[in-house]
Amino acid sequence: MASTPDPITDERPGAYRWYVLGLLTLTSAFSVADRLVFSILLEDIKATFSLSDTELGLIGGAAFSVIYVLAGFPAARLADRSVRKNIVAAAIAFWSLMTAACGLATGFWTLFLARIGVGVGEGCSGPSSQSLVADYFARGELAKAMGFLTIGASMGTAGGLLIGGQLAEIFDWRWAFVLMGLPGLVLGAIIYLTLREAPRGRYAPAGTDMAQRPLGETIRSLTANRVFMGLALGWAVQIMIGYALAFWMAPVMLRQFGISTGDVGLYLGLTFFLGGIPGPILGGYVTQWLTLRDERWRAWLPGVVSLGCVAPLALSLTSGSFGAFLGWFGLAYAIYVASQAGILSGIQAAVEPASRGFAVAIALFFNNLIGQALGLFVIGAASDALGPAYGSDALALAMFAVCLAAGIASLAIFVWTAAQMEPSGYLARMRGG
Repeated sequence: MASTPDPITDERPGAYRWYVLGLLTLTSAFSVADRLVFSILLEDIKATFSLSDTELGLIGGAAFSVIYVLAGFPAARLADRSVRKNIVAAAIAFWSLMTAACGLATGFWTLFLARIGVGVGEGCSGPSSQSLVADYFARGELAKAMGFLTIGASMGTAGGLLIGGQLAEIFDWRWAFVLMGLPGLVLGAIIYLTLREAPRGRYAPAGTDMAQRPLGETIRSLTANRVFMGLALGWAVQIMIGYALAFWMAPVMLRQFGISTGDVGLYLGLTFFLGGIPGPILGGYVTQWLTLRDERWRAWLPGVVSLGCVAPLALSLTSGSFGAFLGWFGLAYAIYVASQAGILSGIQAAVEPASRGFAVAIALFFNNLIGQALGLFVIGAASDALGPAYGSDALALAMFAVCLAAGIASLAIFVWTAAQMEPSGYLARMRGG
């Protein structure tokens, strides 16, 4: 009697991998929603505790990012040798509880500490999630899969704004935190009970060393990998744009158009959704199509779109019409998120399976310290400095200046990265895999 194929060990692609990708995409959505619901509640929190934009930038960026990257390293090391689905399940449960705890804050420091707790949980999930996707999808489909995974970030950004804004209107900002956090406990239980671990390095090229190396050797190997480091640093710089859009766009709307928090959450959330769903999917398919012809497009494409999104962003921020503001912003966001598939799939392809989790942790280290902590702080500080001269337009001006600088710098880094793929042996390894 023929045995039933196991969805984990059978080499033929099956439906179960899409179920796994769906759960991990939802995890990403919950992660970003719980992280960025802070942005739609920012003006209410500012009024409650009399905080400056600089202080808000620290709570939104540094409080989360510093501990995020510190927690990410041991979690990533564990992800490279342990059961990754258990790490993801535990992480989402913890950060969901800490999101709810933000609603109990009594001032700057208690809110800062609660955000640290959110960072601890979320820092543990990313390396395991991306490593799992790389073991469920072969290299030829990895960019497409990573494109779908990126949808989670768009869904989370939209959901955090839309749902958080409505909850704040119906209840208040404190209950918005509590009600946003609790559903993650259910998702964590579903992941723990139904997601099955994939064989590590399942689609790695023949002859790949699957043994986990000592920590020092792993770090030296990754930091000497020019393709990986170029992708990681380019991602860190260009994601300053992503965090600027996700964190500061709601306050810009509230200050420029004088509408309610609920309306901003509704309209901005829908715009994030409409731009953020097709962008990653199209980016994944385009990346897959281009990289089958030349692997260097994993770096070229993110560089081009990182700078390309800045023009419609400028039109959005300078528009006096509410509809034009949202329309140009939706286009800018759709262009921006098309970059993520190439970056994420390139990072996974550039490193050995036994160090994928730690590689993601290093990438997220730069990503969060540069893209989130530094980027959000600089925008907030620049807004405070420009406030006396530019009034309510100061935040929009600071935001655009940082995004333009990030777009130019990331393009240069990605072009350099593509140039390293031939001499580093990356292209030869991909042709052999």
